Amino acid sequence: MGETPGSVAREQSGLSDQIYDVATSDAHAQVFSVFREERWERLTAGEFATEVTSLAKGLVAAGVGEGDRVLSVLPQGHDWVRLAYAVWSVRAVLVPVPVVASSERLAYVVRHTRPAAAVVSGERAHRVVVGLQREMSDLGRVWRFSEGLPEVASLGAYMDASAVRFRRDAVVAEDPAVVLYPMSTVSRTMRGVVLSHGALLSAAADVVDRLWPRLSELPEGKASAVVDMPLSEFSGLAMLVACVAGRVRAGVARPGGLRRELLRFRPTVLVGTSGFFERVHGAERSTAHATDWNSVGAFNAAVDAAVQFDQNKKKGAWARLSRSMHDWSFAKVREALGGRVHVAVCWGGGLSERLDSYFNGLGVPLMQVYGVAEAGGVVAANAVGDRVAGSVGRVVEGREPWVSREGELFLRGGAVFLGYWADVEGTRAAFRDGWLATGVAAEVDDEGFVRVSGRVRPQASALEVPGRFVASSGVSGVVEVEGSEGSSGGPVEGRGAEEARRALAVLGAVAEGEGAGSGVVESGVEEPEEEGSSGVSGEDAELVAGFEARLRAHPLISQVLVIVEGRPFASALVTLVRDQLEYWRLVNGRPLSMAPEEVAGDRDLLREVQGLVYEANRSVPRHLAVRSFHVLAEEFTVQSGLVRPSGELRREAVLRAFSEEIDGLYRVRRE
Repeated sequence: MGETPGSVAREQSGLSDQIYDVATSDAHAQVFSVFREERWERLTAGEFATEVTSLAKGLVAAGVGEGDRVLSVLPQGHDWVRLAYAVWSVRAVLVPVPVVASSERLAYVVRHTRPAAAVVSGERAHRVVVGLQREMSDLGRVWRFSEGLPEVASLGAYMDASAVRFRRDAVVAEDPAVVLYPMSTVSRTMRGVVLSHGALLSAAADVVDRLWPRLSELPEGKASAVVDMPLSEFSGLAMLVACVAGRVRAGVARPGGLRRELLRFRPTVLVGTSGFFERVHGAERSTAHATDWNSVGAFNAAVDAAVQFDQNKKKGAWARLSRSMHDWSFAKVREALGGRVHVAVCWGGGLSERLDSYFNGLGVPLMQVYGVAEAGGVVAANAVGDRVAGSVGRVVEGREPWVSREGELFLRGGAVFLGYWADVEGTRAAFRDGWLATGVAAEVDDEGFVRVSGRVRPQASALEVPGRFVASSGVSGVVEVEGSEGSSGGPVEGRGAEEARRALAVLGAVAEGEGAGSGVVESGVEEPEEEGSSGVSGEDAELVAGFEARLRAHPLISQVLVIVEGRPFASALVTLVRDQLEYWRLVNGRPLSMAPEEVAGDRDLLREVQGLVYEANRSVPRHLAVRSFHVLAEEFTVQSGLVRPSGELRREAVLRAFSEEIDGLYRVRRE
């Protein structure tokens, strides 16, 4: 096959070689698109290398040494990319933190990594980092973000570029390149995943190799993509590096703006999560339902035709004719994606077999790809001509999969992470006799195709299984508790993933109730109550406390109060962690204009809450199983009179303050 972009990436010593090698061989090659003044402008390799060198000289002048950490709290955009490559060019280590991270999270990362310099966006984040300079002598420079990063570049304006060249030449593949602190959906523990230059280059090469048969069909310079996934997470970072490795001109979209930018950018390579592709399909379905029944029938027939065409191995004349009858419907979808998509990548898997076949059948070749940060790169990927709908493809070359009896995926071989930052025990625990424990529940069929179904424990990072955040606000959910052979509601262990999914589908309809608004609660004079009273006694009280603790263990859930006494069945009030809710909005592409209450009221999120409640119900007897719940975007506070200084809920005060919402749960249930 000869030399491919993937093989070139594997031979490079560091990430900055991606830019400087192209700038040397073809300075006019277009490598990035930058969004300026409401339009996309193309940037050549020579221009980008000049920008990176300017920032890199500023970092050297500021005293950033080899191996030093540089904190980046920047919004999605071209400046994020420029700073990252500048950090890698001077053999330093990037520590990216999303702008939506809480002050506590940001302070933890700064204290944990002790960066030598920081570039920070936003008044709150800047105040946190500057305040830490007093206790940390390591933290020399803290720059307030401004477009173009002129303050960073100005420091090195006098310096010769050779200072950067010497640093860049010293980079080796084993050098740490980034410390990622994924906003985990399964654990409150914050661990810094250290990835090397070689691991990220290997991940990029794996993706490019699987897609190259399709990418190579595009004329030189015509491959382009919009990157919409968070760059501070492994998924976004891996796809950015893959675009550069595959000579795919990349543009970084503003959060939640992918569908809007597709029509302006018109990419030939589409990159998104399963949630994005599900929303595209859902939008077409909603349009059909809003028209008339004939439109609904035509839409369903078009979906069936696309699925059948993709799954039919023999694409004969009759199959092509059946498909062509619905091309008017398929053309609308292709146009909504920009009209020029030559290949699509669904990062993280999670797309159902039917939707996978639907997009492939309508003329958008879609490949599901899956990776975990701890694995240092891509785990599995579908390839052109070697794909199974609904799977994430075969494990990439050089890796060996093994699935334990508990259903956990283990890996051996290939690139892996360098470890968790300053956590030797945690790093050691990630391996079992030389096998990396991914924490991911998966199945590998006889042909080697991998299907990911969730997690078995909190090892994996946030975006590895999309859509696992849960939230809602001002919305009531009804959970139908199935009978079981044991004392708890829901299916017993061992019924399998398919039955679990079917059971979740029976959880009940999502009912939109009266909103709880901003969560500002006024409570009257509180009557004395017994400390720790839960409204039940004895063994039941312990079980209820355990149920509440199980829900609170989820990073997005802050407080839980189960209501049992004097009610026909158990219900619950749940509050959410604000910064995690904002992060969900970011990674799931919801508009910036959406208020937290609107984001938290998202119907997809409510279904995820139902899933969590369902799982927690398995730990309690049937009479204590929660059948309905009300979720709030705002937390109960001491100032509202609903929380004691110790952090314990004032149960009676909460019950009085939210009596109307609680009564509504039982009205919804009866209806």
